[in-house]
Amino acid sequence: MNSTIIRSSYAQEIALALLQIGAITLSPKAPYTWASGIVSPMYCDNRLTLSYPYLRQLIADAFVDSIQTYSAQVEAIAGTATAGIAHAAFVADRMGLPMAYVRSSAKGHGKQNLVEGRLLQNQHVAVVEDTVSTGGSVLAAITGLREEGVKVAVALSIFTYGFAETYQAFQDVQVPLITLTDFETLVQVAANNDYLQQEEVDSILAFQKDPRSFRV
Repeated sequence: MNSTIIRSSYAQEIALALLQIGAITLSPKAPYTWASGIVSPMYCDNRLTLSYPYLRQLIADAFVDSIQTYSAQVEAIAGTATAGIAHAAFVADRMGLPMAYVRSSAKGHGKQNLVEGRLLQNQHVAVVEDTVSTGGSVLAAITGLREEGVKVAVALSIFTYGFAETYQAFQDVQVPLITLTDFETLVQVAANNDYLQQEEVDSILAFQKDPRSFRV
């Protein structure tokens, strides 16, 4: 499998579900400001998926199916702290695999762990995240796992913005990212289901192409 971003076969179904529960909201005329300073017409809070049993089950099924379809060597599941932990646990349970999670930084006391749980040297691990924008948190998790002697086979997310820099970052670390749904699918589904007016579509697509220059 090439080191790139792969969209799952569940993309349209999950995109619509995320819109329906308000996990993704669209506001091209009154955009949101991210902590990074990026001004975005879209806001994603996939933690909401945990409150909907049918959707969290669908997401877990889609993750498992994607791992089995695209990645032959997965021996354990690791979640990113904090948003990826619950989804990683659901996936590990379904697959009967060990599960761990990666802290955003090493614990400041005790054994000063970065990785919580037991992963073995050279074990092939799938990393689970809820949302990938620039990819910083999941890329940091990949680095941390590698420093522990673990081999990262694949990364997975519910949603990605699909920025060009994100593609490049995953190519650089040579880890494929499987995303259950993505920006282009979300915009298409939103337009087809009256979450967006057609004249708003071009504005939102322009954000993806150049996120740091987007303005209303």
